[in-house]
Amino acid sequence: MLVDMPLPKLKKYMGRNPCPKDMDSFWDASLAEMRRTDARVELRPAAFKAPGAECFDLHFTGVRGARVYAKYLRPKGATTRSARSRHGADGGLPAVLLFHGYSGSSGDWFDKLAWVSLGFCVAALDCRGQGGRSQDAGAVRGNTHHGHIIRGLDEDSPTRMLFRDIFLDTAQLAGIVMAFPEVDPKRVGATGGSQGGGLTLACASLEPRIKRAAPVFPFLCDYKRVWELDLAKDAYQELKTYFRLFDPCHEREDEIFTKLGYIDCQHLAKRIRGDILMAVGLMDTICPPSSQFAAYNKIRAKKQMVLYPDFSHEGLPRMSDRIFEFMLGL
Repeated sequence: MLVDMPLPKLKKYMGRNPCPKDMDSFWDASLAEMRRTDARVELRPAAFKAPGAECFDLHFTGVRGARVYAKYLRPKGATTRSARSRHGADGGLPAVLLFHGYSGSSGDWFDKLAWVSLGFCVAALDCRGQGGRSQDAGAVRGNTHHGHIIRGLDEDSPTRMLFRDIFLDTAQLAGIVMAFPEVDPKRVGATGGSQGGGLTLACASLEPRIKRAAPVFPFLCDYKRVWELDLAKDAYQELKTYFRLFDPCHEREDEIFTKLGYIDCQHLAKRIRGDILMAVGLMDTICPPSSQFAAYNKIRAKKQMVLYPDFSHEGLPRMSDRIFEFMLGL
Protein backbone atom coordinates (compact mmCIF):
# COMPACT_ATOMS: atom_id res chain seq x y z
CA MET A 1 0.00 0.00 0.00
CA LEU A 2 1.20 3.51 -0.82
CA VAL A 3 0.22 6.62 1.15
CA ASP A 4 2.43 8.84 -1.02
CA MET A 5 4.52 8.49 -4.17
CA PRO A 6 6.73 5.44 -4.93
CA LEU A 7 10.20 5.40 -3.38
CA PRO A 8 12.11 6.07 -6.65
CA LYS A 9 10.08 9.28 -7.08
CA LEU A 10 10.55 10.22 -3.43
CA LYS A 11 14.31 10.07 -3.89
CA LYS A 12 14.07 12.69 -6.65
CA TYR A 13 11.25 14.83 -5.27
CA MET A 14 12.24 18.48 -4.65
CA GLY A 15 9.10 19.91 -3.08
CA ARG A 16 5.99 21.87 -4.06
CA ASN A 17 5.79 24.76 -1.61
CA PRO A 18 7.04 28.02 -3.16
CA CYS A 19 10.27 29.50 -1.82
CA PRO A 20 10.21 33.27 -1.20
CA LYS A 21 12.64 35.15 -3.42
CA ASP A 22 14.30 36.81 -0.43
CA MET A 23 14.58 33.61 1.65
CA ASP A 24 18.33 33.87 2.21
CA SER A 25 18.38 37.58 3.03
CA PHE A 26 15.35 37.15 5.30
CA TRP A 27 17.12 34.54 7.42
CA ASP A 28 20.45 36.39 7.35
CA ALA A 29 18.68 39.45 8.74
CA SER A 30 16.81 37.33 11.29
CA LEU A 31 20.06 35.78 12.50
CA ALA A 32 21.61 39.24 12.76
CA GLU A 33 18.67 40.30 14.93
CA MET A 34 19.18 37.23 17.11
CA ARG A 35 22.87 38.03 17.59
CA ARG A 36 22.03 41.60 18.61
CA THR A 37 19.64 40.35 21.28
CA ASP A 38 20.92 40.51 24.85
CA ALA A 39 20.32 36.88 25.84
CA ARG A 40 20.62 37.52 29.61
CA VAL A 41 21.43 33.85 30.18
CA GLU A 42 20.50 32.49 33.62
CA LEU A 43 21.64 29.06 34.78
CA ARG A 44 20.12 28.02 38.11
CA PRO A 45 20.39 24.65 39.88
CA ALA A 46 17.19 22.68 39.32
CA ALA A 47 15.10 21.11 42.05
CA PHE A 48 15.69 17.73 40.39
CA LYS A 49 18.84 15.96 41.61
CA ALA A 50 20.56 12.88 40.20
CA PRO A 51 23.82 11.08 41.09
CA GLY A 52 26.56 11.86 38.60
CA ALA A 53 24.71 14.76 37.00
CA GLU A 54 24.31 18.48 37.51
CA CYS A 55 20.87 19.71 36.47
CA PHE A 56 19.97 23.32 35.70
CA ASP A 57 17.04 25.49 34.70
CA LEU A 58 18.35 27.53 31.78
CA HIS A 59 16.60 30.78 30.77
CA PHE A 60 17.55 33.19 28.01
CA THR A 61 15.92 36.08 26.14
CA GLY A 62 15.14 35.36 22.53
CA VAL A 63 14.09 37.66 19.70
CA ARG A 64 11.17 39.97 20.44
CA GLY A 65 11.87 39.77 24.14
CA ALA A 66 10.51 36.33 25.05
CA ARG A 67 12.09 34.47 27.96
CA VAL A 68 12.87 30.98 26.73
CA TYR A 69 13.43 27.93 28.92
CA ALA A 70 15.51 24.79 28.51
CA LYS A 71 16.63 21.98 30.75
CA TYR A 72 20.41 21.70 30.89
CA LEU A 73 22.35 18.77 32.29
CA ARG A 74 26.06 18.02 32.45
CA PRO A 75 28.22 15.33 34.03
CA LYS A 76 29.07 16.08 37.64
CA GLY A 77 32.31 18.01 37.94
CA ALA A 78 32.44 18.80 34.22
CA THR A 79 33.55 22.38 34.83
CA THR A 80 36.33 21.54 37.27
CA ARG A 81 38.09 18.45 35.93
CA SER A 82 40.54 18.58 33.08
CA ALA A 83 39.33 16.58 30.10
CA ARG A 84 41.84 17.81 27.55
CA SER A 85 43.53 14.47 26.99
CA ARG A 86 40.23 12.59 26.65
CA HIS A 87 37.78 14.92 24.94
CA GLY A 88 39.33 16.78 22.03
CA ALA A 89 41.69 19.68 21.59
CA ASP A 90 39.53 22.17 23.47
CA GLY A 91 39.22 19.89 26.47
CA GLY A 92 35.43 20.17 26.32
CA LEU A 93 32.66 17.60 26.36
CA PRO A 94 30.28 16.75 23.52
CA ALA A 95 26.74 18.10 23.79
CA VAL A 96 23.39 17.14 22.32
CA LEU A 97 20.37 19.40 21.86
CA LEU A 98 16.91 17.82 22.17
CA PHE A 99 13.76 19.19 20.51
CA HIS A 100 10.24 18.01 21.35
CA GLY A 101 7.09 17.25 19.36
CA TYR A 102 4.32 19.73 18.51
CA SER A 103 2.47 21.15 21.53
CA GLY A 104 4.71 19.22 23.94
CA SER A 105 7.61 20.17 26.20
CA SER A 106 11.16 19.24 27.09
CA GLY A 107 9.78 16.38 29.19
CA ASP A 108 11.26 14.74 32.27
CA TRP A 109 14.81 15.07 33.52
CA PHE A 110 15.18 11.31 33.84
CA ASP A 111 15.26 10.48 30.14
CA LYS A 112 18.27 12.77 29.59
CA LEU A 113 20.46 10.99 32.14
CA ALA A 114 21.64 8.26 29.76
CA TRP A 115 23.37 10.93 27.68
CA VAL A 116 24.95 12.48 30.78
CA SER A 117 26.18 9.10 32.03
CA LEU A 118 28.08 8.72 28.76
CA GLY A 119 29.82 12.06 29.09
CA PHE A 120 27.45 14.33 27.15
CA CYS A 121 26.05 17.68 28.15
CA VAL A 122 22.36 17.94 27.25
CA ALA A 123 20.03 20.87 26.53
CA ALA A 124 16.31 20.31 25.93
CA LEU A 125 14.27 23.27 24.69
CA ASP A 126 10.70 24.22 25.61
CA CYS A 127 9.12 25.80 22.51
CA ARG A 128 7.41 29.13 23.01
CA GLY A 129 3.76 28.93 23.88
CA GLN A 130 3.54 25.14 23.90
CA GLY A 131 3.52 22.65 26.76
CA GLY A 132 6.56 23.87 28.66
CA ARG A 133 7.85 26.98 30.42
CA SER A 134 8.91 29.23 27.53
CA GLN A 135 7.07 32.51 26.98
CA ASP A 136 5.09 33.36 23.86
CA ALA A 137 5.58 37.12 23.86
CA GLY A 138 4.22 37.92 20.41
CA ALA A 139 0.91 39.72 20.16
CA VAL A 140 -0.37 39.42 16.60
CA ARG A 141 -3.59 40.06 14.68
CA GLY A 142 -5.83 37.22 13.57
CA ASN A 143 -6.35 33.72 14.87
CA THR A 144 -4.12 32.64 17.76
CA HIS A 145 -6.47 30.13 19.37
CA HIS A 146 -5.40 27.21 17.22
CA GLY A 147 -2.05 26.53 15.64
CA HIS A 148 1.45 27.90 15.65
CA ILE A 149 2.19 27.41 11.94
CA ILE A 150 -0.32 30.14 11.10
CA ARG A 151 0.58 32.42 14.05
CA GLY A 152 1.45 35.78 12.54
CA LEU A 153 0.42 34.83 9.00
CA ASP A 154 -1.87 37.89 8.85
CA GLU A 155 0.86 40.33 9.82
CA ASP A 156 2.47 42.53 7.17
CA SER A 157 5.95 41.13 7.78
CA PRO A 158 6.94 37.44 7.93
CA THR A 159 9.20 38.39 10.84
CA ARG A 160 6.05 38.20 12.98
CA MET A 161 5.51 34.49 12.29
CA LEU A 162 5.93 32.50 15.47
CA PHE A 163 7.92 29.65 13.97
CA ARG A 164 10.47 32.15 12.72
CA ASP A 165 11.12 33.00 16.38
CA ILE A 166 11.13 29.35 17.46
CA PHE A 167 13.61 28.45 14.71
CA LEU A 168 15.85 31.25 15.98
CA ASP A 169 15.48 29.96 19.55
CA THR A 170 17.01 26.64 18.46
CA ALA A 171 20.03 28.39 16.94
CA GLN A 172 20.38 30.71 19.93
CA LEU A 173 20.27 27.77 22.35
CA ALA A 174 22.96 26.03 20.31
CA GLY A 175 25.21 29.09 20.52
CA ILE A 176 24.65 29.43 24.26
CA VAL A 177 25.54 25.79 24.88
CA MET A 178 28.59 26.02 22.60
CA ALA A 179 29.84 28.94 24.71
CA PHE A 180 29.73 27.01 27.99
CA PRO A 181 33.29 26.28 29.19
CA GLU A 182 32.59 22.57 29.66
CA VAL A 183 31.41 22.11 26.05
CA ASP A 184 33.55 21.63 22.97
CA PRO A 185 31.75 23.85 20.39
CA LYS A 186 33.00 21.58 17.59
CA ARG A 187 31.22 18.56 19.08
CA VAL A 188 27.54 19.54 19.33
CA GLY A 189 24.66 17.58 17.84
CA ALA A 190 20.87 17.89 17.69
CA THR A 191 17.95 15.48 17.46
CA GLY A 192 14.17 15.26 17.80
CA GLY A 193 11.07 13.75 16.24
CA SER A 194 8.12 15.28 14.37
CA GLN A 195 8.19 18.99 15.32
CA GLY A 196 11.47 18.12 17.01
CA GLY A 197 12.70 16.75 13.70
CA GLY A 198 11.78 19.97 11.92
CA LEU A 199 13.49 22.01 14.62
CA THR A 200 16.57 19.79 14.31
CA LEU A 201 16.72 20.68 10.62
CA ALA A 202 16.16 24.37 11.40
CA CYS A 203 18.84 24.38 14.09
CA ALA A 204 21.43 22.70 11.87
CA SER A 205 20.54 25.12 9.07
CA LEU A 206 20.80 28.30 11.13
CA GLU A 207 23.77 27.25 13.30
CA PRO A 208 26.27 25.74 10.82
CA ARG A 209 28.58 24.60 13.64
CA ILE A 210 26.14 21.78 14.48
CA LYS A 211 28.28 18.77 13.67
CA ARG A 212 25.66 16.02 13.62
CA ALA A 213 21.87 16.19 13.37
CA ALA A 214 19.34 13.36 13.54
CA PRO A 215 15.81 14.47 12.55
CA VAL A 216 13.09 11.83 12.83
CA PHE A 217 10.01 12.17 10.55
CA PRO A 218 10.36 15.98 10.51
CA PHE A 219 7.30 18.25 10.63
CA LEU A 220 7.24 21.77 9.12
CA CYS A 221 8.20 20.77 5.58
CA ASP A 222 6.51 21.37 2.21
CA TYR A 223 3.13 22.69 3.35
CA LYS A 224 1.64 22.80 -0.13
CA ARG A 225 2.38 19.11 -0.69
CA VAL A 226 0.62 18.32 2.60
CA TRP A 227 -2.35 20.34 1.38
CA GLU A 228 -2.46 18.64 -2.03
CA LEU A 229 -2.44 15.21 -0.38
CA ASP A 230 -5.50 16.27 1.64
CA LEU A 231 -3.50 15.71 4.83
CA ALA A 232 -4.16 19.12 6.38
CA LYS A 233 -5.41 17.36 9.50
CA ASP A 234 -3.94 16.31 12.82
CA ALA A 235 -0.73 18.35 13.18
CA TYR A 236 -1.45 20.30 9.97
CA GLN A 237 -5.14 20.94 10.71
CA GLU A 238 -4.50 24.64 11.19
CA LEU A 239 -3.81 25.08 7.46
CA LYS A 240 -7.40 24.08 6.75
CA THR A 241 -8.59 26.20 9.68
CA TYR A 242 -6.86 29.24 8.24
CA PHE A 243 -8.35 28.88 4.77
CA ARG A 244 -11.83 28.25 6.16
CA LEU A 245 -11.67 31.34 8.37
CA PHE A 246 -9.69 33.84 6.30
CA ASP A 247 -9.56 32.73 2.66
CA PRO A 248 -12.55 30.44 2.03
CA CYS A 249 -12.36 30.82 -1.78
CA HIS A 250 -8.56 30.40 -1.85
CA GLU A 251 -8.09 33.71 -3.61
CA ARG A 252 -4.79 34.22 -1.78
CA GLU A 253 -3.58 30.61 -1.89
CA ASP A 254 -0.30 31.32 -3.72
CA GLU A 255 0.44 34.27 -1.46
CA ILE A 256 -0.24 32.24 1.69
CA PHE A 257 1.89 29.25 0.73
CA THR A 258 4.71 31.54 -0.38
CA LYS A 259 4.65 33.28 2.99
CA LEU A 260 4.67 29.90 4.74
CA GLY A 261 7.79 29.19 2.70
CA TYR A 262 9.81 31.34 5.10
CA ILE A 263 9.22 28.72 7.81
CA ASP A 264 9.48 25.67 5.54
CA CYS A 265 12.48 23.58 6.57
CA GLN A 266 13.03 22.31 3.02
CA HIS A 267 14.10 25.82 2.00
CA LEU A 268 16.55 26.09 4.90
CA ALA A 269 18.10 22.66 4.41
CA LYS A 270 20.70 23.76 1.86
CA ARG A 271 22.41 25.73 4.66
CA ILE A 272 23.22 22.60 6.69
CA ARG A 273 26.93 21.80 7.02
CA GLY A 274 26.92 18.98 9.57
CA ASP A 275 26.33 15.26 8.99
CA ILE A 276 22.68 14.17 8.85
CA LEU A 277 20.98 10.93 9.91
CA MET A 278 17.27 11.09 9.06
CA ALA A 279 14.46 8.57 9.61
CA VAL A 280 11.22 8.37 7.63
CA GLY A 281 8.25 6.03 7.94
CA LEU A 282 6.80 5.44 4.48
CA MET A 283 3.28 4.95 5.91
CA ASP A 284 3.31 8.34 7.63
CA THR A 285 0.07 10.25 7.12
CA ILE A 286 0.85 12.92 9.74
CA CYS A 287 4.02 14.21 8.06
CA PRO A 288 3.86 12.61 4.60
CA PRO A 289 7.09 11.06 3.30
CA SER A 290 7.30 13.37 0.27
CA SER A 291 7.28 16.45 2.52
CA GLN A 292 10.23 14.99 4.41
CA PHE A 293 12.12 13.99 1.27
CA ALA A 294 11.67 17.54 -0.03
CA ALA A 295 13.95 18.67 2.79
CA TYR A 296 16.32 15.69 2.70
CA ASN A 297 16.91 15.97 -1.05
CA LYS A 298 18.02 19.59 -0.66
CA ILE A 299 20.68 18.82 1.94
CA ARG A 300 24.13 19.19 0.43
CA ALA A 301 26.09 17.89 3.42
CA LYS A 302 26.93 14.26 4.16
CA LYS A 303 23.66 12.47 4.82
CA GLN A 304 22.00 9.11 5.24
CA MET A 305 18.35 8.05 5.34
CA VAL A 306 16.89 5.23 7.43
CA LEU A 307 13.64 3.99 5.87
CA TYR A 308 10.84 2.23 7.75
CA PRO A 309 8.56 0.92 4.97
CA ASP A 310 5.79 -0.40 7.25
CA PHE A 311 5.78 2.36 9.88
CA SER A 312 3.86 5.60 10.17
CA HIS A 313 4.25 8.51 12.63
CA GLU A 314 5.13 6.31 15.59
CA GLY A 315 7.99 4.79 17.55
CA LEU A 316 10.63 3.45 15.16
CA PRO A 317 12.41 0.32 16.44
CA ARG A 318 16.14 0.72 17.04
CA MET A 319 16.15 4.33 15.88
CA SER A 320 17.17 5.59 19.33
CA ASP A 321 20.11 3.18 19.23
CA ARG A 322 21.10 4.39 15.77
CA ILE A 323 20.98 8.01 16.91
CA PHE A 324 23.10 7.22 19.95
CA GLU A 325 25.71 5.45 17.80
CA PHE A 326 25.65 8.37 15.34
CA MET A 327 26.23 10.91 18.12
CA LEU A 328 29.19 8.92 19.47
CA GLY A 329 31.02 10.31 16.44
CA LEU A 330 30.89 13.84 17.86
